[in-house]
Amino acid sequence: MHITIIGTGYVGLVTGACFSEFGVFATCVDKDENKIESLKQGIIPFYEPGLEDLVKRNFKQGRLKFTTDIGEAVEESLVIFIAVGTPPRGDGSADLSYVDGVAKEIASHIKNYKVIVTKSTVPVGTGERIRKIISKHLKEEVDFDMVSNPEFLREGAAIEDFMRPNRIVIGARSQQAVAIMKDLYKPLYLIETPFVITNIETAELIKYASNSFLATKISFINEMSNLCEKVGADVNIVARGMGLDGRIGPKFLHAGPGFGGSCFPKDTRALLKIATDHNVGFGIVDAAIKANEKQITLVTEKIKNTLNDIQGKTVAILGLSFKPNTDDIREAPAISIIQSLLNAGANIRAYDPVAMDNTKAILPDITYCNDAYDACEGADAVVIVTEWNQFRNLETERVMKLLKQPYFFDLRNIYDPQKMQTLGFKYYSVGR
Repeated sequence: MHITIIGTGYVGLVTGACFSEFGVFATCVDKDENKIESLKQGIIPFYEPGLEDLVKRNFKQGRLKFTTDIGEAVEESLVIFIAVGTPPRGDGSADLSYVDGVAKEIASHIKNYKVIVTKSTVPVGTGERIRKIISKHLKEEVDFDMVSNPEFLREGAAIEDFMRPNRIVIGARSQQAVAIMKDLYKPLYLIETPFVITNIETAELIKYASNSFLATKISFINEMSNLCEKVGADVNIVARGMGLDGRIGPKFLHAGPGFGGSCFPKDTRALLKIATDHNVGFGIVDAAIKANEKQITLVTEKIKNTLNDIQGKTVAILGLSFKPNTDDIREAPAISIIQSLLNAGANIRAYDPVAMDNTKAILPDITYCNDAYDACEGADAVVIVTEWNQFRNLETERVMKLLKQPYFFDLRNIYDPQKMQTLGFKYYSVGR
């Protein structure tokens, strides 16, 4: 089978590379000629473990192609995935201008039956919106079907999530389209992956509902962490006690500085906007968003208040990406924390294994360091914001010698409070 993926961002590139690994012939399309040429040379525009090898291997073996020619790609493919960005507007709604533009381009090149699949995260009703746009701009009467096939890829583990997913969601009206999609995902039947077959509107909503629920779990445990600090409880043990209940589960019950990234902030706000547009009260999601914003403020204020007058003091920030194993800094807590500290007159020394280049574009005036120890040298405090593995086993005695003052803010609860205090650190964590 031949497929086309329009958009070579995170979702599009991972989708194309992984389908080609399944033996499908995949063509990835993008308007950016420089990006396409770089991809042909095996240069990946973002960090994702294992993706470079996957792209190089399948490109070399001829199953993965890159092009700017959408017309040729559409003509030779049975299934066309739309994987372009849907950035948030000021009111929280998703900007569908890229999706609309792609739909018009697809329409101008369809000459026989196609399955058009939305892989981008889109509001309920987008499938019908695309169907109308394509129908309006078709040059000749041609049959096509719409499908919603949302992605559930975790940054840093996207290949594993694609190859061994929790579920595949397929929303469609046409049984023919469902059969084609099942055939496309046929390798996953061998590992008994659950398939959820539903209508388009339900499939579109599943992605928003999933991400908003996970975000709510994070906001809940963060609010619980603030209560724990007031009453002398340990949020890690509270979370473990909760997570052992099979109805709750342990995942996403890790207290910290709040959620960030390209999905949770955007999708919670988009779901809230969808609910508002349909006159449905959505107090839980609204509360989760507000709790997350409050959490980032609380941990930042804790740093400022503990250091007393932060003007002129130097803070070492370890971790810039919103989570480990990615260079994505979109709505990363570290960025908000740094900006707030800078506004208060602090100096920042920062280190991240892969996200520093991206951060330099928006924070050019802070000091970027060679490693965690370089960042700590001469600093009044060190703050672990992202739990990269290399920050889990720091040489604490070395850190103590490098710091000007022994302030250690562990926003991911990595270290044992008693041990850190025994070493002489003025140690602060979240909810303990």
